[in-house]
Amino acid sequence: MCTRYIAPEVGDIERHWQLGARNPPPWAPEIYPRYLGPFIRAARDQALFERELVVGLWSLVPWFAKSARLAYPTSNARAEELAAKASYKQPWARGQRCVIPARAFYEPCWETGRHVPWCMRRADGAPWGLAGLWNRWVDPASGEVVESYTMLTLNADAHPLMRRMHRPDPKRPPDRQDKRSVIPIADADVDLWLAAPPAQAATLLRLPAPELFDAAPAPAAPRP
Repeated sequence: MCTRYIAPEVGDIERHWQLGARNPPPWAPEIYPRYLGPFIRAARDQALFERELVVGLWSLVPWFAKSARLAYPTSNARAEELAAKASYKQPWARGQRCVIPARAFYEPCWETGRHVPWCMRRADGAPWGLAGLWNRWVDPASGEVVESYTMLTLNADAHPLMRRMHRPDPKRPPDRQDKRSVIPIADADVDLWLAAPPAQAATLLRLPAPELFDAAPAPAAPRP
């Protein structure tokens, strides 16, 4: 589970993902659940496919929510459960997929017996484009439109790096801890991820190669 990442500046996102300038609302450099952050999706209400940059809440608000402030976390979604989980099955079926730009993301390593944050950057210096789902929710009381998104994860018990992250569960064997990893979408696969049918998009849900990472311990996170 990822609960902290660094978003690129708007100009860097527009250049890397070849987006037109749209003057989106600002976001904080470090993003935590329920913060506003940028994501890229297939443009709505366009006859031809086009990418668009949107700013929304990092905690997906499902269609059935009574309020945008939920009593349960939706900043991360298990990719293995997308077709069945109530909060995510409708966006998944509708193809509401997105790419979440990140200069780096953070994960907790517990190998020393305590929480040590690690910063995960790309070894080539490029930004991550992380797989996500988005939703547009309308407040039934006020009519306010809330854009929101969630970050997808996969089981990483066999991954050389990501299996080292997160607090171990003493009740589970080492090979069944359900450690999680975010899912990068390669630049060449962005349009496929955003526009393909769900079955085809699902083929892009795979763990990142270890050589993609520049990973190291980082300073403790400031209190959000």
